[in-house]
Parts: sequence; structure tokens; C-alpha cells
Amino acid sequence: MKHTIAVLVNDQPGVLQRVSGLFGRRGFNIESITVGQSEESGLSRMVIVTLGDQHTLEQIEKQLYKLIDVIKVVDLGSKPMVARELALIKVKADPANRPEIMGVVDTFRASVVDIGSNSMLVQVVGESQKIDAIIDLMKPYGIKELSRTGVTAMIRGNA
Repeated sequence: MKHTIAVLVNDQPGVLQRVSGLFGRRGFNIESITVGQSEESGLSRMVIVTLGDQHTLEQIEKQLYKLIDVIKVVDLGSKPMVARELALIKVKADPANRPEIMGVVDTFRASVVDIGSNSMLVQVVGESQKIDAIIDLMKPYGIKELSRTGVTAMIRGNA
């Protein structure tokens, strides 16, 4: 089962390494991790997607709280949340294929952010399943490069 957790940490050198090292030492896998500034100065927010059962999630939370720079751990999946990911997809696109590719881009409310003589660079934002779906549809045209950010998420509403 996939779990999305948010970890509020002190914005200090080495914190990302300590958090990711904890996962590695304990045998927990990180499917994706995003880190950036939080709403509070001096603190960063990590959003980590990991796999495991409920017991594994509880162990991850306990181990994270043992790290001195960890302020708060929140299981985002336990509440209604908004989760998004960004992908940049460079696809082979000769002039004859461009209208078809644009049809896919429009369907997914994605956008073309660069056009070369034989390629297009597509930007898509959404849930991971949406990103997976557009990638699958772009494969027949030939994906030259692909970059995904990983999931970032927040709890919905006033929580």
C-alpha cells in the first residue's frame, strides 16, 4: 500500500541525507521525495511517498521522530488530500505527428513548452495516474527524455 507522509524539518545541511539514510538503513523504500520551503521560516517540508503496510508506516513515523531535526510527521493519506506531480516529456514530433500529439496534450490539459525541429517538450501537472497515462500515450511517438518531480501534497480544507 502507498503512503504519503509530510515531514516538517529544520532547514539545515544534511537533514535530507539523514532522513533518506534512515529509510535505507531500515529497509524502507522511498518511491518519491520532494523537499522545499515551508510556510515557516527556517523549516522545510518533505513529502515522501513510500510503500508498506500500516505497521511499516507506524515504524517509519517512530523512526523519523528520533531524528533531532524532525519537527512533525503527518500521514497525509489518512485524510482527504490534494496530491500533484509535474512531468516534462520530450517526445519525437515530426511535423506530420504534431497534430496527433497536440490532441493528446489538449486531452490531458497539458501544455507544449518548447518545440524543436523534430521534438516537442510537453509539461503536464496532475495526480501520478494522470502522468502515467500521458506517458503511456506518448510512448508510441518515441519519448526522448522524461523528468518527473515526485509527489507533493497537502491535506484539503481547513485542517
